Amino acid sequence: MILLQSHSRFLLQTLLTRAQNLDKAVELDYQWIEFDDVRYHVQVTMKNPNILLLSVSLPNPPPEAMSFDGLPLGAIEAIKTTYGTGFQILDPPRDGFSLTLKLNFSKVRPDEELLTKLASIREVVMGAPLKIIFKHLASRTVAPELDRLVAIMHRPNETFFLVPQADKVTVAFPMRFKDSVDTVLATSFLKEFVEARRAAALNTAPSCSWSPTAPQELEGAPKETLSANAGFVTFVIFPRHVEGKKLDRTVWNLSTFHAYVSYHVKFSEGFMHTRMRRRVESMIQALDQAKPLEKARSMNNKSFKRLGLNDVNHTNSK
Repeated sequence: MILLQSHSRFLLQTLLTRAQNLDKAVELDYQWIEFDDVRYHVQVTMKNPNILLLSVSLPNPPPEAMSFDGLPLGAIEAIKTTYGTGFQILDPPRDGFSLTLKLNFSKVRPDEELLTKLASIREVVMGAPLKIIFKHLASRTVAPELDRLVAIMHRPNETFFLVPQADKVTVAFPMRFKDSVDTVLATSFLKEFVEARRAAALNTAPSCSWSPTAPQELEGAPKETLSANAGFVTFVIFPRHVEGKKLDRTVWNLSTFHAYVSYHVKFSEGFMHTRMRRRVESMIQALDQAKPLEKARSMNNKSFKRLGLNDVNHTNSK
């Protein structure tokens, strides 16, 4: 199974190319959209070739999700902690975007590690609420500003839920799919996913369960957010899962879990279609190679001629 990378490959390549050609005054103006409707804009002008502006636009959060000025809880603090003083957060951001960062290459050493962090801006912003909750879990406390049930957006118009406690955090995902085939494949995949967790080699992994109905932990959540045609997946995160370097990995895996399932569902569907096409092609080849049996043309090495009606009358007259 594949895990999604935390950084944007196109953004990283754009930043690396610009950093390697700082002696050239070039103009850049790139816009693109990646998965989960996250939109990026990179701009460099001829007037200030050492200044790079990176703007990010996030989908509009649903009412139940915690957000401030279009950004998730703790996003600004997470950006300052991750990137330090080498980046400037423009306030307000550029029109149509949730966040704009200003990078001055004359003041910041653009090494690959720093640029990779910058290319992971989505992880930093979208994972900020999770980091707040899990950092308190590592210290076995609960953030006082959080509700009993925390909703976090991870896809447009979709959320997943966290129930923070001092000794554990329960994470519940309502799994929704528009296509009926995707729904069937996702349900089967999730059931196998839960069964695989029971393997002895995964004893230290977070516990995982699947249910066709909403778990008790989601009691009190808005009814419209609990429509899940592929069931509900629940993870239980303990302090040992967010200690040290495990924190970033846990945050990223949870924030992209739905995209992870969607990828494997589409991959499985494509694999089955490929197998079906190969099967049909092999059957067509077998039919092309088959030859019909020739009708017997002789009996006891004697040839026969088929007579018509006129021939029969002529023979009888003789």
